[in-house]
Amino acid sequence: MSYGFKRLPFIILYICSLTSAHQHLWTSPEDVLIRPDATVNGIPFSTRVHWMRRANQALTELTTPCTFAPFASAIVNHTAPGLGDLVCIGVNSNSRTGNPTLHGEIAAINNCTAVLTDPSGPYKLSASQAQAAFAQLSLYTNAESCPMCASAIRWAGFREYIYGTSIDTLVREGWAQIRLPSLEIFRQSFDLPNPARLIGEVLTNETDPFFLWQFNPQNPCPVGCSRVGSSCRPS
Repeated sequence: MSYGFKRLPFIILYICSLTSAHQHLWTSPEDVLIRPDATVNGIPFSTRVHWMRRANQALTELTTPCTFAPFASAIVNHTAPGLGDLVCIGVNSNSRTGNPTLHGEIAAINNCTAVLTDPSGPYKLSASQAQAAFAQLSLYTNAESCPMCASAIRWAGFREYIYGTSIDTLVREGWAQIRLPSLEIFRQSFDLPNPARLIGEVLTNETDPFFLWQFNPQNPCPVGCSRVGSSCRPS
């Protein structure tokens, strides 16, 4: 049963009051990092696949799958029936805006805040209600978050964080990264009130191709793109 966002803040406060005294129970890696094909919080792997594909699809909707930095996210309400409801999407917007902090996850969080608090939108939440509502949302991103974004995910209080391509893969393929895995961010954020689940490397056979061509001209372009010199362009 879906309770709807207008009731979420009260549910969240109650859950937090129950869990805050037991934070030590989920700070170990085995309590945080879950194998990608597991059923977690009652959500089967097939549903995870659906939403990871939806994160990838955000590239086509907001930019192009051939963009150089194809980092994309989808934020989902799994308290809704069936597959859940999409709340918002976001893609890396550094080059478009000039803002170096607008990675895909940060862009999605900003977009969700706007959607949740829009007085003419479907939710019409106050600022405090919107902030509390994140504790029942799940963030899907097609690549493991940098430490800035992983920290933002924890500060937002998301119930779940699910990523595709790992930081290790990005580094191996030539991407410059701050080499601090999301797992470490989660392990060091036990003071925060909302526990969260981390599910890594979901659907990497579909997320990896977005990140393999930029520094290796021998690697193929993503589906829907073709090589033009050293770049991939829409076909």
